Amino acid sequence: MGSIEVKVDLDSDEEIPLSSPQGNKVHPLSFETSHASPLANLSRSWEFRKMERFNILRSIYIVLIKAKINVLLPFGPLAILLHYTTKKHGLVFFFSLVGITPLAERLGYATEQLAFFTGPTVGGLLNATFGNATEMIISMYALKNDMIRVVQQSLLGSILSNMLLVLGCAFFCGGIVHHQKVQVFSKETALVNSGLLLMAVMGILFPAVLHFTHTEVHFGKSELALSRFSSCIMLIAYASYLFFQLKSQSNLYSSIEGQEPVNNSEDADEEEVPEITKWESIGWLAILTLWISVLSGYLVDAIQGASDSMNMPVAFISVILLPIVGNAAEHASAIMFAMKDKLDITLGVAIGSSTQISMFVIPFCVVVGWIMGKPMDLNFQLFETASLFITVLVVAFMLQEGTSNYFKGFMLILCYLIVAASFFVHVDPSNGKSSNLRPGNKCGIDAQDEILKL
Repeated sequence: MGSIEVKVDLDSDEEIPLSSPQGNKVHPLSFETSHASPLANLSRSWEFRKMERFNILRSIYIVLIKAKINVLLPFGPLAILLHYTTKKHGLVFFFSLVGITPLAERLGYATEQLAFFTGPTVGGLLNATFGNATEMIISMYALKNDMIRVVQQSLLGSILSNMLLVLGCAFFCGGIVHHQKVQVFSKETALVNSGLLLMAVMGILFPAVLHFTHTEVHFGKSELALSRFSSCIMLIAYASYLFFQLKSQSNLYSSIEGQEPVNNSEDADEEEVPEITKWESIGWLAILTLWISVLSGYLVDAIQGASDSMNMPVAFISVILLPIVGNAAEHASAIMFAMKDKLDITLGVAIGSSTQISMFVIPFCVVVGWIMGKPMDLNFQLFETASLFITVLVVAFMLQEGTSNYFKGFMLILCYLIVAASFFVHVDPSNGKSSNLRPGNKCGIDAQDEILKL
């Protein structure tokens, strides 16, 4: 019996205490660790450092090298070099514009990677927020330099670009790929966003009407006071919308996510794996936002010089060229999701971004201008306000059926071309703030008056 018990003890995995000469019991594992720990710790730390270095290099490769659009990254440093070595504002503006394009796209990529760790609803909100980071940074620089009309027109252009160009290209590409069926999306979410956009139009319309009908109680002051009051109301409305989206009716916005794997199970499995970690995503968001901030300063400084050298109105540069760069991330994401038959996410990117600009970014700029002592208001002038109003109506009619096809997308693209051509021949009348009237316009107006008199 004794030998059997010894055998069982020896074969078992239990630790057998050893006795030291002093009679104290010593654990064999602690004895082994005490002698081997310095070497083991050194080996572990070296492997950890090697792994960490590998992860950093892999992250740099994925974010800054892997994507084809990254071939445009050197244009940013070239723009800064040209700013200090030459006086060619047109080249500085063009190089800054091209240099910001891949940064905006990579910012959208880092946001999408972070969305894997935050969930679909918060991820969509982060995508819209950081997708508009470029516009917000450019607006802050322009506001600081008293270029209020550039701020207004660039933000207006972002709304027009998202609603007509981005959504139109997404509908068109999705309709071409899935031409054998009618693509559908949630009408409920589209109607909520359309209602918010119409509320934003109302907030922007009334200060302009008050100004141009000359019915202000205090000329110049009532318009500004109304803009600041309306901006605060719009910010409250947007905060309520976020609560509605994230807390109160979160099932309405997350139900679509649960339906996607049924139709696209293979695609969903591939997309569920993030390429970079959570903290790497946050780090890249900070780095890319900082670099966009630097380039935006040079871009804003070169706008007026570029307008003069290229003989192009500042209104066209602000409304058409700047938003195309700022919306690079949304443009790529919206088309990609539409081609995968995920139109609800496409609408969340395109229309959600327009809603955020109109209900948050524009009122936020008015409040920031109020704090900075700048007369930033919601009077976008009649031409710009009419463009926004008609655009919102057209898109609202397109979305009311809850279906999409390539013809609807083609019509939206054609509408954007009409808007772009209109701003190319449009001269901003309120040039006390931005001074972009072309020389000779006053003489032309005087000549027209003389002809009318005759």
